[in-house]
Amino acid sequence: MIETKNGTDRSAGVSYQSLLDQDSHPVPNIMRLEQPLPPGPTVVDSRIYYDPAFHALEVEKLWSKVWQMACHEDDIPEVGDYIPYDIAHLSFLVVRTGEDEFKAFHNACLHRGRLLKTHPGKRAREFRCPFHGWAWQTDGRLKEVPCHWDFPSVEVGEYDLPQVKLGRWGGFIFINPDDQAEALDDFLGNLSDQFPNVPYERRHKTAHVHKVLRCNWKIAQEAFSEAYHVIATHPTILETIGDANTQYDVFGNYSRAMSPNFTPSPHVDPKQIQQWPDPVDPMLYTKLRHPLTGHIYEREAEGVVAVTDHRKDVSRFRADGTWLEGPITHADPNMLNWIGGKQLPAANVVPLSPQPKVPPGKNLRQVMAEPVRNNFRKDLGDLMDQVSDAELLDSIYLTVFPNFHPWGSFNQIVYRFRPNGDNPEECIMECMYMSPTPTGQPRPPAPPIHYLGPDDDWVEAPELGMLAKVFNQDVVNMPEVQKGLKTMKKPEVIFANYGESKPRHFHQLLAQWLEKS
Repeated sequence: MIETKNGTDRSAGVSYQSLLDQDSHPVPNIMRLEQPLPPGPTVVDSRIYYDPAFHALEVEKLWSKVWQMACHEDDIPEVGDYIPYDIAHLSFLVVRTGEDEFKAFHNACLHRGRLLKTHPGKRAREFRCPFHGWAWQTDGRLKEVPCHWDFPSVEVGEYDLPQVKLGRWGGFIFINPDDQAEALDDFLGNLSDQFPNVPYERRHKTAHVHKVLRCNWKIAQEAFSEAYHVIATHPTILETIGDANTQYDVFGNYSRAMSPNFTPSPHVDPKQIQQWPDPVDPMLYTKLRHPLTGHIYEREAEGVVAVTDHRKDVSRFRADGTWLEGPITHADPNMLNWIGGKQLPAANVVPLSPQPKVPPGKNLRQVMAEPVRNNFRKDLGDLMDQVSDAELLDSIYLTVFPNFHPWGSFNQIVYRFRPNGDNPEECIMECMYMSPTPTGQPRPPAPPIHYLGPDDDWVEAPELGMLAKVFNQDVVNMPEVQKGLKTMKKPEVIFANYGESKPRHFHQLLAQWLEKS
């Protein structure tokens, strides 16, 4: 591994703005903006990740008062469709009350507090409590109280379902339990400017996977907020991502990272790879050369990986990192899991795409962007003539405080992280794919949510493609972080000045919210 220290406040290697200078098309102005978080590492108490009292404070000061994404409009496409939104022990009910009208209510019967709905539903004409039968119109007006004569104080109008503030952005529905909250548009600021060519209103949901993780929601969220972890967690992509050359920016209540692709990590030493004496016939999931050590990892059976070193000596490991035999007694656990762990369908026959030849006058990023541009052209037409290479290739990922993560440009990914009930040591991670909708066509229906339990492998959601394998590399760290935080002698977590700008920004905002009266 090459150390990228160079006497400046950035890693060695080409900067992101320098790569934009080489783009074959004009780059949107918003991508030229550089708004780094002021320097100074953020240190937080490690107990905020597992202390029930801190979780209770978050419910009181954050989840009860902040704007948060509850669902997508296409999750409730017809009048009367509804979906519960749960956050910690709070529950809300979002309903489509008209063709282009939505409302949100506290999801509890005003009689004895029973949840009105526990699962999404279609074309409701009323919300009737399953306990004693009190009923409300879908717009929240009280409809019926069995034996109403026995409740003389229950007046129509005074016992309507309490509404929750609701706002809309990009096809998503946000709610805020605080009646005094600022407008959603004011909270989001210039977020829409980050999506100049394919705004989220022109996207539709093609996948939605919901998985329970055994870690605090902040641990999971932070893992997807920076590229600093790539060098250890994702060795499989080091040769094609400029991880340490990511640009980080902050904009009010949200932050942005732009990680360049089809440029090598500055941590990779080309000489290390060139030392290998024989050519390798790589397969994307079952046979790869480690970009830092040069060792070849090859799947022998499910759960067993052979690692061949520069002397052609072979060592064997289990996919969980356990050494079985051979002169090498330690191997990269994330590489072992990628090669030896559970696989996607037909993974054994997926070759690693060779790097294409770059004609004179062009660079690799321009060459790699062209087929992507042409692929989108069939649905988006002439729009593609104004789209830059960077928008087509790079990982541009935003975090809207506190827990909404829409990716930029032509990336399909959207994340949401939230507590799993009142257990501060579990969370729900959701990944949605939001694809550009063909020009002139309505958004297609949204697919059902695919639920995964804490012990389910991400590859059981093959609709995510290769991202399912990437997630396995990410989430293996999280339960171990949850445990490790409790055994730290010095109970604090420190975030890097620049490379962890997004988590730093999040924790600064979180502290501000928790300090509010």
